[in-house]
Amino acid sequence: RHLGLAKPPRWIEGFDISNLQGTAVIASMVVWRDGRIRKGEYRSFNIRSFVGQDDFRSIGEAVERRYRRLREESGVFPDLVLIDGGRGQLGAAAAALAGLQLEDLPLVSIAKREEELYLPGAPEPLRLPRRDEGLRLLQMLRDEAHRFAISKHRRQRTTGSLRSRLEEIPGVGPVRRKLLAQRYGTWERLSAAPLAELEAVLGRALGGAVHRHLTEVAALASGAPAAAPALPAAD
Repeated sequence: RHLGLAKPPRWIEGFDISNLQGTAVIASMVVWRDGRIRKGEYRSFNIRSFVGQDDFRSIGEAVERRYRRLREESGVFPDLVLIDGGRGQLGAAAAALAGLQLEDLPLVSIAKREEELYLPGAPEPLRLPRRDEGLRLLQMLRDEAHRFAISKHRRQRTTGSLRSRLEEIPGVGPVRRKLLAQRYGTWERLSAAPLAELEAVLGRALGGAVHRHLTEVAALASGAPAAAPALPAAD
């Protein structure tokens, strides 16, 4: 009723942006359908159309990619699209939808500081009572989109750091680096992997070499000497 929708929104998709000083920009999309959060339908988008920090362009790219694909796959769209931000973010999302000829897709943005709602074509933001249940629903989805964007960004940064450290290991090429990054996720988990497991993943020779390298790095980090290779037993 507040948003002037033709029917109650049973399917809402919410977007947010996370970045680290303009690098590794990620857009998140969360889904609320029929009264429940649907984590299996969440999506994230690595922003790739430009370099730098621009929340407006980032939102525009994410919205354009999501609804272009949805149009190609099913032609069925949510009842409401929620954007984290103010008038600028709303305008970027609206422009992306217009480019797809989806101007009629209901759209709203929510600004954090005053919790104001911005609607396309409305000259002034909508201010609802803080106890309003509709506002609380949108706040919950906004916060969930923000949480998902940050968690996705942190995982990507951790994986990127691991891949950088994997480049220091002799004999491990791009394909094996990607395999190890996907399997272990962090340097700590890789370092804890037993020899037999690394040999099963990489093969006996390379697995053994990687295990020795990890052991040496751990010894240097702790200030202890690396363990000497075991000597063959005497006859």
